[in-house]
Amino acid sequence: MTNSHILVNEFEYLEPVSVGEAISLLNQYGDRARVLAGGTDLIVQMKMERLAPEYLISVRKVPGLEGIAFQDGGMRIGARTSIRAIRNSPQVRTYYPALAEACASFSTTQVQMMGTVGGNLCNGSPASDSAPALIVFGAETVIEGPGGERRLPVEEFFLEPGKTALRKGELLTAVVLPTPPRAGEGSAGSAFLKVSRVTADLAKVNAAVVLVRDGDRIVDCRLAFGSVASTPIRARKAEALLAGQAFSADLVAEAARMASEEVSPIDDVRSTAWYRREIVRVLAHDGLHKAWKRAGETGGQGDREIGGQGDKETGRQGDEGTRSATHHVSRFTHHATRNTQHEVELTVNGVKRQLRVAPNELLLNVLRERLQLTGAKYGCGIGECGACTVLMDGKPVLACLVLAVSAHGSEIVTVEGLQGPDGELDPLQEAFIEHAAFQCGYCTPGMLMTAKSLLSENPHPTEDEVRDYMKGNLCRCTGYASIVRAVKRVSE
Repeated sequence: MTNSHILVNEFEYLEPVSVGEAISLLNQYGDRARVLAGGTDLIVQMKMERLAPEYLISVRKVPGLEGIAFQDGGMRIGARTSIRAIRNSPQVRTYYPALAEACASFSTTQVQMMGTVGGNLCNGSPASDSAPALIVFGAETVIEGPGGERRLPVEEFFLEPGKTALRKGELLTAVVLPTPPRAGEGSAGSAFLKVSRVTADLAKVNAAVVLVRDGDRIVDCRLAFGSVASTPIRARKAEALLAGQAFSADLVAEAARMASEEVSPIDDVRSTAWYRREIVRVLAHDGLHKAWKRAGETGGQGDREIGGQGDKETGRQGDEGTRSATHHVSRFTHHATRNTQHEVELTVNGVKRQLRVAPNELLLNVLRERLQLTGAKYGCGIGECGACTVLMDGKPVLACLVLAVSAHGSEIVTVEGLQGPDGELDPLQEAFIEHAAFQCGYCTPGMLMTAKSLLSENPHPTEDEVRDYMKGNLCRCTGYASIVRAVKRVSE
C-alpha cells in the first residue's frame, strides 16, 4: 500500500490544556482549524482529501470535558466522553436506556472506544445515532465561546448536513439531559431502533421514542428520527396525536403512519426515499410498543434516588469544563509545527520509547516502520477493517486513525507484546492455533488484540457478545466460527 493511503495533509498540531485556551485558538484560526477528539471521522475525511485543515486543535488533555454525573437532578455528559463509556454507564442504562441503546448501535467496538459524543454531534450528520435519543430526552448542548457559555437544545444544534450551530471560536463542552420522570409524574419508557445495511454501518433510518404512561393512558410522548431529512427531526404531529390518549394498537398504527409522512428522505447509496418512509413507519410502531411495555415494567425510572456520584467508568464528575471561557494558560502541552519532528514518549510493549515524529505521522506508521513491530497491519486505512487494532492505554484503537503525536504518554500493546518474557504464547494465541482460527493470518493480530480487550472487560462472554464485540475485525478466510470458538475456549 502506498503512502498516499496512510498519510494525511501537513498541519500544525496544537494541544491546549484548558477550555479557555482551546476557545482562544479556535477564535484565532477560525475555518482553518478543526477540533480533534476521537478522530474517527476527522482523520478519515483528511485521508480521503475531503478536508485539509491547517491546524488541528486536540482537546485530548483539556480537563473537564470527560465524565458522566448527575448535577441538579439532571445528567451532564462531557463532550469528550466516549461512546463506549455512555453505552456501559449503569446510570445511563437505568434512566436513559434509549441513549445507551443508541451508543450500542454505533459502528464497531474500536470506534465506540475512540469516538466521543461531542464528535458525533459536531459532525452534523443527519444519520447521527446519538442525536435522536438525546432529542427525545430533551437534552441541551453546552457551548462555550469568547462570549461565555450558552445552551442550545440538541434539536436546534443541527442546521444542515455537516453544519451545526457552533459559531467562530465556540467549543461544545457537554450535553445535559433533564431529570427523568419521577413518581407521581407517570412511568417513563424509552427505546432506540436502527436499520442499516450491515451491523457496523451508518443508519438507513434510526428512531428514538420516549413516552410517559399513567395506567392505560399516554401522558406524553416524543419521537425522533435520523437519516430521513437534512437534520435529525421530531415527528411532532404523531406526538400530538398520541398525547393524552389511551394506548391502543390502532392508535399506534395511525401515529406510525403519520410519522412516515412527516419525514422528507432522499435516495442515496444506502437506501431509497420510499424504503426509508416504510422503515420510519415500522420503527415508530415497534418503538412505541417497546417503550410502552418498558414504562409498565419499570414503574417509573425516576423513582430511584439520583445521587451526585459520577460513573465509575469515567471516574470524574466532569464539571471542570464549566469554568469561565476567559481563563487562559501560558503554554500548550504540544505545539507541533508542520514539516518538523517533535519528541514523543510511548511505552510500547512495556518498553519506554523516545521518538521524534511529524505532526501528521500516524501511530501505525511509527509502530511498523520506526519500531519494526509489523504485527499491526495496513488494511483499509480508514478504520473499517480492524487489521491495525492495538491496545492504547488498555483500550482497542485503530492505529491507522491515531496521530502519533497525540499518543504521547500512552501505553501501547501490539500483538508482539502478548508473548510472555520467555517467548511463551498467550492463551489466546494458543487457542487460535488449536482451533485453526486463521488462514492467511492477515487479520489475526487485530483479532487477537480485540479479543484480548474483550476478555479483559468481560471474562465470560456469550457467543453473541463475542460476535458483537469483534464485529469491527473483518476476515476474508475463516468465516468467523473458528475465531469465536477460540475466544470462547479461553473464556472457559
